[in-house]
Amino acid sequence: MPGRSSALCVLLAAVAGLFFAPMFGLTALLAPILVPAVVLAGVDRLCARTEVLAAWRPLLLLVAGLAAVVETVLYPTTAAGLPTGETFAALASGITESWQRTLQSTWPARPSPDQLLFVPLLTLTAGVLGIELVRRSRKPVVALIPSLAVVVVSQLYGALAGLAAVAAGLGYAAVAGALFAVNPSGGEKAASRGVPSFASAVPVVLLGLAAAVAAGLLLPGPGRAYSLKQDQPAQVSGRVAGPLDDIANRLEHPGVPMFSVRGDARPDRWPVVVLDTFDGVNWTPGGHYRRLGAELPPSASVSVPSRQRTATIRLDGLGGPWLPSQTWPAAVSGADPLVEESQGSLWLPRPTGEYRLSWWEPQVPAADLASAAIDQRAPGGLGAIGEVPADVEAVARTAVGGLSPSFRAALALERFLREGYRTAAGPGLPSGHAWPQLRKFLFETRRGTSEQFAAAYVALARIVGIPARLVVGFRSPATPDAGGGYTVRNGDVMAWPEVAVAGAGWVPLDPAGATRLGGPAGLSGATAQARAQLPPATQLHDAPVAPVKGTGGAGAADRSFPVLWLLAGLAALVPAGLMGVPLAKFVRSRRRRRRAGVGAVLGAWLEVRDHLRDHGVPWTAGMTARDLAAAAHGVGYPSIADGIRALGVTVDQVLWSGAAPGPQAGHQAWAAVATVRRGLAGRGLRRLRAALDPRTLLTGVQARSRTMRCAPASSAPGSMPRSRTIAERARR
Repeated sequence: MPGRSSALCVLLAAVAGLFFAPMFGLTALLAPILVPAVVLAGVDRLCARTEVLAAWRPLLLLVAGLAAVVETVLYPTTAAGLPTGETFAALASGITESWQRTLQSTWPARPSPDQLLFVPLLTLTAGVLGIELVRRSRKPVVALIPSLAVVVVSQLYGALAGLAAVAAGLGYAAVAGALFAVNPSGGEKAASRGVPSFASAVPVVLLGLAAAVAAGLLLPGPGRAYSLKQDQPAQVSGRVAGPLDDIANRLEHPGVPMFSVRGDARPDRWPVVVLDTFDGVNWTPGGHYRRLGAELPPSASVSVPSRQRTATIRLDGLGGPWLPSQTWPAAVSGADPLVEESQGSLWLPRPTGEYRLSWWEPQVPAADLASAAIDQRAPGGLGAIGEVPADVEAVARTAVGGLSPSFRAALALERFLREGYRTAAGPGLPSGHAWPQLRKFLFETRRGTSEQFAAAYVALARIVGIPARLVVGFRSPATPDAGGGYTVRNGDVMAWPEVAVAGAGWVPLDPAGATRLGGPAGLSGATAQARAQLPPATQLHDAPVAPVKGTGGAGAADRSFPVLWLLAGLAALVPAGLMGVPLAKFVRSRRRRRRAGVGAVLGAWLEVRDHLRDHGVPWTAGMTARDLAAAAHGVGYPSIADGIRALGVTVDQVLWSGAAPGPQAGHQAWAAVATVRRGLAGRGLRRLRAALDPRTLLTGVQARSRTMRCAPASSAPGSMPRSRTIAERARR
């Protein structure tokens, strides 16, 4: 038995460690958790068979478990499997830093040792503690504490939901129930009462089932569960010059190569950094960066079909800290950057060499995009723009022709700048993007680089309620290299605005007319077609707008049938029913006991009858106490029959003595009820089933009106009179 209990404690720790699957993926955790678990079970078995090793068991378990963790997670740091100084340094980092790096990462995180290591170390500790607790205390409840602690920590990282929560809850409950079933002390105690040992595990299994159902059906409801991740963004290091300030300087040295690209796609532009905060003087990027994990899923704000594209980027003169990316990056290999999840910007202070970038490309039909609604809830889209000059607000209203915020209005604003302003060229290019420079651009020179075009567009768009942000990056060159790729140079630098469209995400625009591509596919191609279909300014008017087809949109989601709430309500009926039946029986028993005189004795008789019916004892209206005792002979201990006979004597005395019953009669009757209950308490699992059986509640009203024929007073001792009903005798 002790050996089985120890093995189950190790298995509990392993199952608890797998609760970290949302952070790393299940396959990445299997070897680092299961291999040390097998080693712990083997060492514990060896110590149990060798008396000399038993005293050293905790130390041997810890050393062997650490060796297993090293071989599965840190093998590259070893020399032919033997730990080195690098190995011990990695272990120290795993204890002190890996837990925090995982919180700073997008999930699933990269299963690298510097992030993954704390999980096998945590489960190893729980396994060793569980073995020691179950062997020293022999109490399964105490042995559950280490693995439960691991479960709690995992849920603080990220709460499981849906089917994953159900599977995890069932798995943990099954192993915990097995631990209770095989535990020696629990088995002996159950056996002493005549209860099968497996019955002691039933409460734990039921608790686990209830927890699994609750986690699967209730946790996915509205609102996000708290996670430690919310308070642990990655910290960016160093200060850099504003990316907008570099545009004019780069344009003065147009031939310097920045990076080269090879891949299966050729987007018309390469974003480097997103700027969404403007105080009237400076545009600044977002600061909520995280370590880029194994892969980023498509954004929740993009519900149209998305295609994954890939390219290899080699850096030349572009030294960082921002890397060329796309609006919706999916994964990066060959580099370990931070990512601003809501913006897609990649941060790497000292990038070198090349990396492989994958990204999601939304596929939007041009007809849907032309009539699409904007996404007012897009993060950063309607941020502050400083103190707006009064004359600038008038320009913004004029530019959209009085249209309500929509993608059509966004295209109208783009056309206003394209047709009314021109791109500066040659020496002495204008620079600056604060309100004084933007006012000069809008009202005086009407000439600027993409810096002024993009900054002015975003400011004007936000004034009229169109969510927009500013992006700095490079356009793709028109001419490919000899090898099929292409090289991006300083002269390709540009800034552009992006507007948030419901269902399609951030859509790039080009008020300066600076891009050289725009094929039929992708957002740029759909935008070009929508731009060509825009009516003249004199014919522009508000038209019905909607999210892009296939998205459902925010409004549709708000009006959707509340399936989760319905499931939560149905799930709540299960524990309500489980608790409601025993509670109703308890209330019924209390009411019967509080009756006065004959009523208390009759209530005791009804209580015994209903208890025995719940336990499957056949009962008919003509039964005497002796008949009922005989029928109950096989359901439990002899005390059941003794209690029934004692109750029968009290009932006969009360009904046929002719004297008014005193309070002692009620006490005697309910003492007999207590004797019957003690006899039924040893029935284990069948007792639980009887407590949840609602049939005596449903038939109680009918039973009270049903007559019970009784035997004459001269019948055998303990029998009940048959000539009249008990109810009739009580009334007399």
